Amino acid sequence: MAFHDVRFPADLSFGSFGGPERRTDIVTLTSGFEERNTPWQHSRRRYDAGLGLRSLDDVAALIDFFEARSGQLYGFRWKDWADFKSCKPSARIDEGDQVIARGDGATRAFQLIKTYRSGTVSYARPITKPVSGTVTAAVQNTPMREGVHFEIDLTTGVITFNEPPPESVAVTAGFEFDVPVRFDTDRINVSVASFRAGQVPDVPVVEVRV
Repeated sequence: MAFHDVRFPADLSFGSFGGPERRTDIVTLTSGFEERNTPWQHSRRRYDAGLGLRSLDDVAALIDFFEARSGQLYGFRWKDWADFKSCKPSARIDEGDQVIARGDGATRAFQLIKTYRSGTVSYARPITKPVSGTVTAAVQNTPMREGVHFEIDLTTGVITFNEPPPESVAVTAGFEFDVPVRFDTDRINVSVASFRAGQVPDVPVVEVRV
């Protein structure tokens, strides 16, 4: 997939709105009961970058970024200000934030994940775009050091340990992450007059699978 490993300016994404989207197929039976199913294993996020713009300089920066990505052609990183850490928004990242796997004594590489829980139900989201310098990890509560005990692939979110974690022990990690996205339009309409009056262009952004 065509992807530029560059982040949309974080100061422009701040103030945008968006979040996760699911796809559910619903069939209503003659009895009034419903059958529900989904073709998606994972949610997909959508945002509007236009609402983060506050000045004509912001518009110029957006156009620069849009042109460099050739519209919808190239994907890029996006900071979701409502959900960009392995922990709660008010907390500090810790190597014990997320259990990403259990060791089997042989496997060294593991995908970063973030688990969302409500009651007894949970959803594990693959994290494919961790932020450089933020990834911490631990094996059986023993902190590991990047470059000494493990390496992280920032393009896939796969963490690889020098030694395979022992069987049954918890492998945990903490991190910041971006969302891989692309523009969901090949056109940006900007009116200088209307922008000064408080209106901003619609700039839809949609998550991509990587």
